[in-house]
Parts: sequence; C-alpha cells; structure tokens
Amino acid sequence: MSAAKNAGFSLVEILVVLVIMGLLISVVAPTVLNRADEARVQKAQADFKAIETALKIYRLDNYVYPTTEQGLAALVERSNLDPEPRNFKEGGYLPELPFDPWGRPYLYLSPGEHGEVDLYTLGADGLSGGEGQNADIGNWKSGD
Repeated sequence: MSAAKNAGFSLVEILVVLVIMGLLISVVAPTVLNRADEARVQKAQADFKAIETALKIYRLDNYVYPTTEQGLAALVERSNLDPEPRNFKEGGYLPELPFDPWGRPYLYLSPGEHGEVDLYTLGADGLSGGEGQNADIGNWKSGD
C-alpha cells in the first residue's frame, strides 16, 4: 500500500519543475525572437540580391533599368510604359515578384537616391524610419 502512495509527484516537485521551465523559457525566448528578426533581414537582403541580378540582366537586354513608374513588375511582364523594353526576355526576368518578410511588395526607385536603383522595405510597421524590426531595410545598407 505504501508503494501506491509514493507513485505520484508532490505539488512541490511539480512547482519546482514549472519554475525551472519558466527560467529556461525566459532565457531562451529572447534569443529565439532575435533570431527571427535577423532571419527577416537576411531574407530581405537575399531578395535584394535576386532582384538586383534580374535588374542587371534587364539592363543588359534593354540598355536601361525599368523606371520607377514601370516598377519591379517590369521584371515579370513586359511594360507598355515608356521607355518600352526593346529586347524583353521571353518569360520575364523573375518568375514572380517576391514580397518582403512582412508580406508587402518591395519598393523601387530608378534612378535611386543611394545608387542607380534603390530597393527597400519599410520594415514591420510599414512606416518610414523606425528602429529594430521596424527599421527600413534597403539594398544600399549592408547587414547592420
């Protein structure tokens, strides 16, 4: 009968386990959340590289970058806006336009303010400026 009495966990043992789990979570959670923010920035930078490559090929074929008005959509479908591409590659330069890590289209300026073309996203909040995950990310910035 005494074996059946000792078969379960006491309330104190359960509370000790819960406190230990809480401490582990409080140490691990910030690290995991920061990694998610870093991963979003890295995804944006990888997208910038892919889009920049498509833009360079577009320029080689058509002698100019798409204008701001034509936008990045000119890499997927032939634009009818001036200057119309002379040698648009069949199938386009990208299979589809990628979205930023927060689900919004990337922004594009040609000519750019920081280079020949600017690619950027406004971060998690979708507003210009900000810090942390709300900071703007552009192709002119290295992985800060």
